[in-house]
Amino acid sequence: QVQLVESGGGLVQAGGSLRLSCAMSGDISSINTMGWYRQVPGKQREFVASILSSGNRNYLDSVKGRFTISRDNAKNTVYLQIATLKAEDTGVYYCNARRWFGSVPIDYWGQGTQVTVSS
Repeated sequence: QVQLVESGGGLVQAGGSLRLSCAMSGDISSINTMGWYRQVPGKQREFVASILSSGNRNYLDSVKGRFTISRDNAKNTVYLQIATLKAEDTGVYYCNARRWFGSVPIDYWGQGTQVTVSS
């Protein structure tokens, strides 16, 4: 099992910045991909950013240039730095860890951290 604990959310004014953290524990040796997703009421959870064990990063098009995902392997922590926050960034941000069982992805999720951007 893998445990994920997010932190760093809060109420921020538009134009501000925020750094979310996700601490991993448990059986993380075979985790291939770490990522962040977000969800707002009434909408599906959407992909925001991911980082592979190789270091390759992927981003949702609308956040490119403002969001930066990184990982500190020594601390087993993944970060999401958010700059120039916009009202549409509001939502619950979830940390995700993925391993593969053959061709089947196995996902682990944190409990989520709320980000609210005030205009």
